[in-house]
Amino acid sequence: MSLKVLVGVKRVIDYAVKIRVRPDKLGVVTQGVKHSMNPFDEIAVEEAIRMREGKKAKEVIAVSCGPQQAQETLRTALAMGADRAIHVDVPAKEAEGLGPAHVSKILAAVARKEAADIVLVGKQAIDDDANATAQMTAAHLDWPQATFASKVTVEDGGLAVTREVDGGLEDIAVTLPAVLSADLRLNEPRYATLPNIMKAKKKKLDKLSLKDVGVELKAHLEVVSVEEPPTRSAGVKVEDVDGLIAALKDAGRI
Repeated sequence: MSLKVLVGVKRVIDYAVKIRVRPDKLGVVTQGVKHSMNPFDEIAVEEAIRMREGKKAKEVIAVSCGPQQAQETLRTALAMGADRAIHVDVPAKEAEGLGPAHVSKILAAVARKEAADIVLVGKQAIDDDANATAQMTAAHLDWPQATFASKVTVEDGGLAVTREVDGGLEDIAVTLPAVLSADLRLNEPRYATLPNIMKAKKKKLDKLSLKDVGVELKAHLEVVSVEEPPTRSAGVKVEDVDGLIAALKDAGRI
């Protein structure tokens, strides 16, 4: 089976960076802050590459939407092993308003354009934790979906997927084409080696505009204010259970 796999990757503030709220309280500070590929998207890229290495897929295409810097994230995907990349250019100011409602339309349009068999994304991005892009993309394409995947097996005409759900694990079968979202335990992403990083510079990276994919940015949400989480008060030491109960009563917990 030779499948074409489209993998969505997002450029986010690196997970190790301490987030700071902007002075205008309409977002967080991004200038001069280290960015990297969304960790769940790294897992999605790794799974797509493993499909190709296992002769189940013929091509892995990484796609990202955002400003020029999104190409850095795409180069990372290419260095990991993706065959080529597509950058849907969105100016930095407009990119601030990008959400799952927009990204899902873009991914669906690119999937149609590329005649993809599988759209594979991380289950959520660590910046907004929306967990909605995969589901919305499946709706736009009218394809079956398998979200929170912790195991994916390519079978004739479809996929066998183990999903992580609240009650444990769920095994489902989906026909192709389909949309998948990768959970944390799906795999361990590989590191991009220096030779592959050098090779990635020569791999094809196409650039598209929003007009090319037929998507118009329309604001669905308005940010009123972004606030720092409240500072936690110091803990209280108690001598025994009676003291604990008394402290809880004083705090209005019981």
